[in-house]
This record gives sequence, C-alpha cells and structure tokens, in this order.
Amino acid sequence: MRRTAFFISDSTGITAETLGQSLLAQFENIEFDKVVMPFVDNEEKARRAVDRINDAADRDGAAPIIFDTIVNQEIRAIIGASRGELLDIFSTFLSPLERALGTKSSFTVGRGYSGTRELQYQKRISAVNYALENDDGARINRYGQAEIILVGVSRSGKTPTCLYMAMQHGIFAANYPLTEEDLDHGGIPRPLLPYRSKLYGLTIEPERLAAIRNERRANSSYASMSRCEDEVRMAESLFSRHGIPFIDVTHSSVEELSAKILAETGMREHIR
Repeated sequence: MRRTAFFISDSTGITAETLGQSLLAQFENIEFDKVVMPFVDNEEKARRAVDRINDAADRDGAAPIIFDTIVNQEIRAIIGASRGELLDIFSTFLSPLERALGTKSSFTVGRGYSGTRELQYQKRISAVNYALENDDGARINRYGQAEIILVGVSRSGKTPTCLYMAMQHGIFAANYPLTEEDLDHGGIPRPLLPYRSKLYGLTIEPERLAAIRNERRANSSYASMSRCEDEVRMAESLFSRHGIPFIDVTHSSVEELSAKILAETGMREHIR
C-alpha cells in the first residue's frame, strides 16, 4: 500500500516534518512518498501546493495526508480546499494549551526559531565546529573542552553521533578511534586517561561492521569478518574491564543513539 504525505509550513517545516514523520512511522504496512514544502507563505505558493496535492490524489487514487504548521488562516483555507486530508498540528495542540493556561498563544510565524534562541543557536554552531575539528582523535589536546568523548572501533558510528548531538543539542562531543595497538594493549589509551569520566563506548555487531567496511574498502583485511569479530570483542572487553559505559549501535538510528546516550549520562537534564 502506497500513499503520499505532505509536510507544509510557512516557515522551515521542521516541526511539521518531525512530528509527521513520527506519526507515519506507526503505520509500517504503508509506504509513503514524502513531500516537504517549507515557506508556503503566500496565496500563489499555496495554490501551487494544492496543485501538487491534487496531482498526488489522482496518482494514488486516495487523499494525500497533509501535516501543516501554517499560521495564516487564509493560506490554510486554500490548502484545506485541496483533495488532501489536512492535519493542523498547531491547532491540535495549541487549543487545549490555551484552555489549560487561560491565555491565547501568540501564533506567530517562525516563533519557535525567534531571536530568544540566538544563544542556543550559537552554541550549536560552536559545537558542530568542535565535533568536526575533534573527529577521529584529530586534536587530543582539546579533549578538555569535550562534554563527552565517544570511543569505538573504526566505522562504529562515532562521527555521525557526535555531529547529531552537536547540531541538535549543542553538545561538545569528540571521538577517539580504537586502533589495533589500543586493542592489543587492552588499557585505556594514554590520550584518554585524564578524561576517563567523559568516555562512552560504541559497539556494533561484527556482521554489520563488516558490511559497512566493505562499502569503504571491499574485500580488504580491514573489512574481513574475522578482523571485525576480533576488534568488536576486544573493544567490548576494554569497555567492561575499565567500567566504560557502552551501547550497541547496530539497530538504532543516530537520533535514538543520541537520546539514549544523553539520558544514560544525565546530560539530557542540562539541555535547554
């Protein structure tokens, strides 16, 4: 079964897409063609959106699902006249909130990304720069600035997890790749010893690791199953021996991994 879903906003569309994607994920038997349309902020753009919605309705033989966070009611009315099923995210939640709080909302375009969040934005930019500069042990002399240091074998997901935590939460995250020498030694690598309390390990199923490495270096010893099994086993042994918390990344998205890591380390409570 296949349907089309639209995420339409008069701002960035991030809220509509994030919540809409989460809701659609609950329907595993349906495959969705997803269309994101941000900055639909005038009548001409709204009519173009309606044309695309109606085309999808003809193609699918069913009403497209529309998640919207449009503030302007005239523009919403145009979208609502399409042949799609319109789900107004703001009104769904704002109306009961207004009743509970006893006051009307500002209902302003782009309110969630206003100047009041400038400091948080700047911190995220700094955190992203830090993650890039401290990727794969590039600058071990700057580990003192890290809030967390991810440790794991090559291709275990350290870089994307660091970048996601930086972009989404402004976390200063560095990462260190465990080399063959580190694994053979079995101790915490010397550059990490002063920062033991910041360490968090990533592990992965050897089969998945071998598949990822084969995409990078096909049929190499680096990607062989025996080497992947050995490295994963030794890394997990190192983590357990030295009391370093760790998580299996095999079946989790970067969003899920970040959420789990931040929750388990207690860092989530300090994010604003």
